[in-house]
Amino acid sequence: MVDVTHGVAVPVAEVGDVELYHPRSWVTKYVFSQDAKVIAIQYSLTALSIGLVALVLSWLMRMQLGFPGLLSFINADRYYQFVTMHGMIMVIYLLTALFLGGFGNYLIPLMLGARDMVFPYVNMLSYWIYLLAVLVLVAGFFVPGGPTGAGWTLYPPQAILANTPGQQWGIILMLVSLMLFIIGFTMGGLNYVVTVLQGRARGMTMMRMPLTVWGIFTATVMALLAFPALFVGSVMMLLDRVLGTSFFMPSIVLMGEQLKYGGGSPILFQHLFWFFGHPEVYIVALPAFGIVSDLISTHARKNIFGYRMMVWAIVAIGALSFVVWAHHMYVSGMNPGFGFFFATTTLIIAIPTAIKVYNWVLTLWRGDIHFTVPMLFALGFIVTFVNGGLTGLFLGNVVVDVPLSRTMFVVAHFHMVMGIAPIMVIFGAIYHWYPKLTGRMLDDTLGKLHFWVTFVGAYAIFFPMHYLGLLGVPRRYYEMGETAFVPPSAHTLNEFITIAALIVGAAQLAFVFNLFWSLRHGRPSGGNPWRATTLEWQTPETPPTHGNWGKELPVVYRWAYDYSVPGAAEDFLPQNQPPMPRTP
Repeated sequence: MVDVTHGVAVPVAEVGDVELYHPRSWVTKYVFSQDAKVIAIQYSLTALSIGLVALVLSWLMRMQLGFPGLLSFINADRYYQFVTMHGMIMVIYLLTALFLGGFGNYLIPLMLGARDMVFPYVNMLSYWIYLLAVLVLVAGFFVPGGPTGAGWTLYPPQAILANTPGQQWGIILMLVSLMLFIIGFTMGGLNYVVTVLQGRARGMTMMRMPLTVWGIFTATVMALLAFPALFVGSVMMLLDRVLGTSFFMPSIVLMGEQLKYGGGSPILFQHLFWFFGHPEVYIVALPAFGIVSDLISTHARKNIFGYRMMVWAIVAIGALSFVVWAHHMYVSGMNPGFGFFFATTTLIIAIPTAIKVYNWVLTLWRGDIHFTVPMLFALGFIVTFVNGGLTGLFLGNVVVDVPLSRTMFVVAHFHMVMGIAPIMVIFGAIYHWYPKLTGRMLDDTLGKLHFWVTFVGAYAIFFPMHYLGLLGVPRRYYEMGETAFVPPSAHTLNEFITIAALIVGAAQLAFVFNLFWSLRHGRPSGGNPWRATTLEWQTPETPPTHGNWGKELPVVYRWAYDYSVPGAAEDFLPQNQPPMPRTP
């Protein structure tokens, strides 16, 4: 059944327009809000706040590595606690929460032409459980013994044995926080999936959705499948720690005393952790891929090259990411046959990833490129992700990975792919959608300063780390001391990296200043400052009001990338603009 609008056949809505929940007080409007846009801001502010904590922890770690003993309060225990908390915050509580909870909540309803998420009340609960998870995590800093120092991978038996920092309360709070996070995410994730499948506007077919939505949607499905592995691993380790079970704890003699554990398998936890851990890389990367595609198309004034190929590449990456997890475990003593299998799948997953890079480059080819701040961050992402991905091909090979796996080379690779690259996208996305959120533009001069210091500084930090890794400088060491195989030049390089890290971190404070200063003093943006085609820029009001679309929901007539169309009055055609009637 179809309806005819402006002379074009458009499918009727699959789901009727629903009555929204209307807040009755300031508290229900801005605190316990059921509006996805407010929830997105809550997620984003919480994630960015805890991210600043992780930034300070990275400064402290770098100070110890670059200038050992300069800060007297950093002893070995505290150093390993900082490493653990920094890693877990950045991967889970910042990147995952910001891409899915922040951008997912704000962009999915607006880009699909929906009034809100399908289950607003459950959406509200998802944020408050996430906030509770963050507070439980931070509580680790204030309990006896401090937070866990077992490393962000939390490998047993070390994580729960005596003499490991945070063995008393720290590891318990970490595991409880992870379980809370997964519960909250599951609530939000089901919202994203159902909204994408059932909440789209009339005419918004799956193959007309912006690639941002495709990235968030696929990442959400992956997370719903991968997070249960981390959840059950956390539950089982918590039982080992609190009740003395032996899911992961083998028979152990500690200081001449036979412990009560016996029969557990530490390798089982590694399998559970990395079955979550490697899809997690793409749970962060796929939303970044989608956002970058939209930024490049908009700011190069050109339709995305190979849209359907891009969609299927996103889906293929999501599927393949579940069969590569054990390349993190080459040094665990696995059967060489399994090593060959996981090395092969690791190389295969590079194919759809390379397809996306080629399509971005071909989208830029002969485009009308505008070097706006969002475009600069998008280009910075492509360069950084390609560089990080190339070093990943080294580590995917067993014979290369074994000698490098315990060195700074892995730190450099991981941060380029999982740290710097997605954070570039986060910044680009904030600069791009801030006008829709606030009705004002961020300061352009501050934005370009922020980009260049961040981009150049990131390479000053992590490029030299590859060299340190090839020298054999180990990671996870509190202090090198007089190590024979580490030349004096490595110590000088560590000092240089530390200074670069302090400068890059300070540049992020300029970004935070820009966010709040522009809220009041920024130049008014209008409804569509980037002259973009996607639905979120076509709302009747900016910022969008409750319900997004006023009385009438939009009707979609075209895909999301009609830029520079021959014969069109302007160089873009919004998705909700009807086609011109054909002349006889």
